Amino acid sequence: MRILIDGDSCPVKEEICEVAKAYKIAVQIFISTAHYTNNRLEAKYITVDSNYQAVDLELVKHLTKQDLVVTNDYGLAALVLGFGATAISIYGRVFTEENIDYLLSRNHFMSRLRRQKKYVFKSSKYNKENREKFKENLIELIENKSKI
Repeated sequence: MRILIDGDSCPVKEEICEVAKAYKIAVQIFISTAHYTNNRLEAKYITVDSNYQAVDLELVKHLTKQDLVVTNDYGLAALVLGFGATAISIYGRVFTEENIDYLLSRNHFMSRLRRQKKYVFKSSKYNKENREKFKENLIELIENKSKI
């Protein structure tokens, strides 16, 4: 098992690397050149150009069924599930065959409303509680995958 991170907008890279180190799991962080940083964690970085979906496509190229992917992108999560791997959001939501269709549909519906200027969503700041919940769920997911 490896942990692959959709790293362009992932606020929990440090937490992932900390958990991965404790469980001796390799981490790969996929980022675009637009999000390149010298602040490197204990992980393998894979940098791609900043074209639309380039990070997602590169991550899928490296994906195996044993991998765990951290992403907030429902489309990428659907691809990961279709491949037989596991995906979790930065909020600790585990994507499943049972919830992904609903999430994709809701996301599409809400984006249509935003384009029509009928709905404006202001997300709250990612906070300490979000980080703790993510970390707890990541550990639980790793432990459950290890039992299989």
